[in-house]
Amino acid sequence: MTDPRWLARGEATLPDGTRWLAPAEAARAAALAYPKRRTEYLLRRWAVKHAVAAITGRSAEPASLAGVEVPNTPDGAPYVLVDGAPLGIDVSVTDRAGWAVCVAGRRVGCDLELVEPRSPAFVRDFLTAAEQRFVAARPAGDDRDAAANLIWSAKESALKVLRTGLRRDTRSVAVSVGSPGEDGWGTLSVRGAEDTPMTGWWRREGAFVLTVATTEPGPRPVPLDRPGSLATATPRHSWLARPSPR
Repeated sequence: MTDPRWLARGEATLPDGTRWLAPAEAARAAALAYPKRRTEYLLRRWAVKHAVAAITGRSAEPASLAGVEVPNTPDGAPYVLVDGAPLGIDVSVTDRAGWAVCVAGRRVGCDLELVEPRSPAFVRDFLTAAEQRFVAARPAGDDRDAAANLIWSAKESALKVLRTGLRRDTRSVAVSVGSPGEDGWGTLSVRGAEDTPMTGWWRREGAFVLTVATTEPGPRPVPLDRPGSLATATPRHSWLARPSPR
C-alpha cells in the first residue's frame, strides 16, 4: 500500500459491550473512570480496527475485530497487531467532538479539528508570525476560524509524525497550505529548523477540518468507505451529560 487510506467513524456507531476489544484493551477501557476519556479511547480503536479490516479484507464482526489490537508506544503513537503480529503499516488516529479518523500509510500523522473560534491569544501563542498573518487575512467569522484550525491541525499532524506531540513548541514547525482542488483536497507543507520537510493534504469536512502529514510525498488520501459521512456529521459531546467519574 503506497497511498494513505482514511476512514471516519462516529460515536453513535460504537456497539454495546466490549467483545470487539482485545483483552488488554478491554482492561484499559474498564480502568478509565471519566466517560469522556473512555469514549474517546473506544472510538479511536473502533476507527482503527475498521480501517485495518477494510485494508486487509478482515471481517468487521466483533470476534474478528478483537484480534486486531491497537497498543501505544511509550511516546504515545499507536501501532497495530493483527492476531499478535505487527500489521506492517503505520497508522495515525485522531478524534474530536464524537468523531474519529484513522489514516493508514507510511510515516503518517493525522488530526481532526472542529471549526470553532480561536482567541487572538491562541493564535498569537501557538502560531508563527507568518501563520498569524495568514489567519488575519481571512474574513472574520467562519473563514478565519477555519484558517486558524487548519494551521493548528496541520501542526498536530506533523508533530505526530515527529513523535513529539504537543511536548514540542508548535511554533517550531511552520505550515503553509494550498487551496483545495475540485476533489476537496488541498496541499500542505510543514518545515522545522532541523526536521525532514513534510508534505500532506487537508480538507474541510462540514463542521470539521482534517489534515494529513507525511515525510514521503504521495497521492491524496483514499477513503476506505463511503465518503461524505464526516462532511454531514453533527459534532457530539455526549460526555457533558455525565462528566464526572462513574
